[in-house]
Amino acid sequence: MTEAQPVTTTQPMARTCPFDPPSEYRTLREQSPVAEVTLPDGLRGWLITGYEEARAVLADPRFSSRRRGLRTGGAPAGDAPVPPPAPGMFILMDPPEHTRLRRLLTGQFTVRRMRQLTPAVEKIVAEHLDALAATEGRPVDLLQAFALPIPSLVICELLGVPYADRVEFQRNSATLIRIDATPEELQQAQQALNQFIGQLALAKRTEPGDDILSGLVRSGELTDEELAGVGVLLLLAGHETTANMIALATMCLLQNPGQWEALRADPSLMDGAVEELLRYLSVIQYGVRRTALEDVELGGHRIQAGSTVVACLPSGNRDTEHFSGDPEQLDVHRPYSPHLAFGHGIHQCLGQQLARVEMKAALTALIERFPTLRLAVPVEQVPMRDNMIVYGVHELPVTW
Repeated sequence: MTEAQPVTTTQPMARTCPFDPPSEYRTLREQSPVAEVTLPDGLRGWLITGYEEARAVLADPRFSSRRRGLRTGGAPAGDAPVPPPAPGMFILMDPPEHTRLRRLLTGQFTVRRMRQLTPAVEKIVAEHLDALAATEGRPVDLLQAFALPIPSLVICELLGVPYADRVEFQRNSATLIRIDATPEELQQAQQALNQFIGQLALAKRTEPGDDILSGLVRSGELTDEELAGVGVLLLLAGHETTANMIALATMCLLQNPGQWEALRADPSLMDGAVEELLRYLSVIQYGVRRTALEDVELGGHRIQAGSTVVACLPSGNRDTEHFSGDPEQLDVHRPYSPHLAFGHGIHQCLGQQLARVEMKAALTALIERFPTLRLAVPVEQVPMRDNMIVYGVHELPVTW
């Protein structure tokens, strides 16, 4: 084992390109893929920037999913106990609690079932492209007009949530993933979402439907608090990540016209292109946190029990030791190699197949319908979500 050389980073590292992780990640990955750092919220911890090392952390039960959250501006709390997860928030739980809750949902998100949703997703996409066409090329925000409604409509339909209530839950979910949100803002947003889902679940006890929330109610295995927590988690994850992937992927392709034209000329490339875009963009920008349950040796360093460990997915997905060619470049022809965009191990994203279906349907139809699509403002004027756990754009003005 070697002695770690601490790296100081008291603020989130800055991007020099909207599509690339901060350059410091590459330096760390090449010099010390397991590095002791000061994390953005002031905690001392370990930043894992290598692909294999990140996979090892995410698959190792000695690293607990219970962790201290990513928030800036507060006082460091490295000695504070790890807070217990809220009821139903199974992504913050370890087995057996995690296993009990996740198994109730596994059958809802199988590859087969998600592929069966493809015609419905394609219909939603077509309807929103029709609405775009009616603007006759006038500048429009592609995020609000296209990228956000698609996953929002789909997850609302799957969960049994009224889409008419989207403004409220989208506002509150955006608060929950802001790294600079105050404790009061977080508490208010969480309570509002829990109340929203809780009231909806209560109604489904008397009038159940053919949706996931109704199925969870019928199972009889969840408390009201767990039901609300699971519902909030699925609702948040089901639209925030995919909406920003669709918008950011579109922006990225527009800035790489050769890649856009390759997909236009050969739509059969889209399956591979979706995987490449997921790898290249990696919207979970601050990585996945874990807490060491015991002393663990990783990459030649001893990580002490209780330490915070961050598996940096954007950096791991650019690792030259794992990906062929130049992983710093977008290449829709790149041979597939497993990436970390959906995490790894038992906590790997439950809705990843749905995200693939939505991205493929959205990008395929968008390129075919609007081959001359372009940004309506210079790329440097597109407002980026640097202050959000889920990276992307606040808006994407386009024309054609």
